[in-house]
Amino acid sequence: MAICEILSVGTEILLGDILNTNSKYLSVELAKLGISVLRHTTVGDNHERLAAALKTALERSDIVIATGGLGPTQDDITRDVCCSVMGFELELNAEIAEKIKSYFNSKGIEMPESNLRQAYVPVGGTVFENNHGTAPGLGLKKDGKCVVILPGPPYEMAPMYHESVVPYLAEYSDGAIVSHTVRTMGIGESAMAELVSDLLENENPTVAPYAKKGEALLRVTAKAENEECAEKLCAPVIEEIRSRLGGCVYGIDSASIEQRVVELLKENSLTLATAESCTAGYIPKRITDIPGASSVFEYGAITYSNDIKQKILGVREETLKAHGAVSEQTAREMAAGIRRVSGADIGISVTGIAGPGSDGTNKPVGLCYIALDAEDFTTCEKIETGKNDREYNRYVNASRALNLVRVYIERKRG
Repeated sequence: MAICEILSVGTEILLGDILNTNSKYLSVELAKLGISVLRHTTVGDNHERLAAALKTALERSDIVIATGGLGPTQDDITRDVCCSVMGFELELNAEIAEKIKSYFNSKGIEMPESNLRQAYVPVGGTVFENNHGTAPGLGLKKDGKCVVILPGPPYEMAPMYHESVVPYLAEYSDGAIVSHTVRTMGIGESAMAELVSDLLENENPTVAPYAKKGEALLRVTAKAENEECAEKLCAPVIEEIRSRLGGCVYGIDSASIEQRVVELLKENSLTLATAESCTAGYIPKRITDIPGASSVFEYGAITYSNDIKQKILGVREETLKAHGAVSEQTAREMAAGIRRVSGADIGISVTGIAGPGSDGTNKPVGLCYIALDAEDFTTCEKIETGKNDREYNRYVNASRALNLVRVYIERKRG
């Protein structure tokens, strides 16, 4: 199996000015070719450090894919350094130079002379055409080693990879790796791992647990001679996980719990309204991040004060006095109230203590009550995160509220 290292070039990545999505993208795509990515390395725009990083990568990998540093400025050094390390000379390619000039002419912009640097290519190397920008990609093969150089902007890098790099790397592909993520909510990582402990010992496909904020995941990965065979290896294992974890599984390869909830609301022609205290609009924000959410979500209320809980939602004063704003009783009345005033099929409410301070009572930071109210069903869930982390508590409680909607709809439709 060919081993690959991804080398991301750019001081802006190290400074945190931009998020490096190229490494993630390439890792997923290379796995489909059966090429194992064992390391991600990031290095700034420095000749010596980049050369050292590339030499080290070539010592331990068959393939190095470098992204970034192909622009026209003096700090765009990737092409020059890679060619120098690999022993390739550069020469001006008249055809590429003309294409760069035409690119600027088509946009009605005068081309800076510095852009001609991008027309220098390695003698004996491979040039990958850039149909979405000016800098061509490059391929260098020598002494059993391969270096691929791609532009940094993802909208240039991704199409170039598919159009040119996939066939260029065909000789290194000895199969396919397929990976699927089983996403769960309402169960901790350790409890989840115990339920599938024997599956974690599998060699092909492998099953690996890991946690994200407020949810636990299992990644199922198989390697076979082709993608279809790898999928067949994954399928029964995923079904076994579904069987063991039951309703805790909210999706396979789902992007998020909010996407799953919007899908379910649409499929079942249901609408949702929200009433929030501590999460303060987090739930509608996440729902409306999903395209098409307007067909299932119309109304959300942020009722931070007790006075507004009473005026907007109809929470009774005696409930607030007897049990407090952070209580099951208040959460249930908030959910019923938002469903009543909005006319939605489902009302969901959240009331809790996000932190860092408490609410003046003896109730702990991280305590939250989430209630759901529908015509045929009502429930309330108590959450205690045990964390004095305001952002964590708000995010997790919004997630659990969304999950409560998901569980209700799935049970309703059997």
